[in-house]
Amino acid sequence: MPILTVIRRVSDGVNMLAIWLCIACFLAMLSISFIGFLYMLTTGRALTWTYSLARVLLPWIGLISGTVALRYGEHVAMTILAQVLPQSLVRITQVLCLVVIGLFAIMLIWYGWPFFMNARQTYMVSDMIRIPQYFTAVTVPLSGAIILLHLSHGFALLGHETTAEEVVSEAIGAEPKKVT
Repeated sequence: MPILTVIRRVSDGVNMLAIWLCIACFLAMLSISFIGFLYMLTTGRALTWTYSLARVLLPWIGLISGTVALRYGEHVAMTILAQVLPQSLVRITQVLCLVVIGLFAIMLIWYGWPFFMNARQTYMVSDMIRIPQYFTAVTVPLSGAIILLHLSHGFALLGHETTAEEVVSEAIGAEPKKVT
């Protein structure tokens, strides 16, 4: 099996894990916010830790879900640009876009790793819950690594060579219907 095929399969597996991680973080954040809302309704006082704990999950949702969006070619501006430009310029623009994405991923790792390693501050969520800053800081280099892994899919990341039906079929694990 060629190495690129293996890397693409690893990328797809990591993407599936990222999807489930984002869902779990979103549900946790939603539950925490709802608990705080119900507590406020029943007691008239606010829980001090709900907002802060939900805020700790936000980088996980924001950065990791960005890698999922990249994997499925969710680039509105690039799609519009591809429809307006002549075909010869589209390929040049696509190559430039992939290079910029790669440079961005490298910068996330390059600057994100020291940020993660130096994250020694501890968030005080409540008197009993202490969450270290490196819990949120790790999302920066992690998202850069996932983006680099997804670059193995090449031009398919830009979303112009697949239809919406193919993307949905891939997401749910079904075979797309053949158009005749």
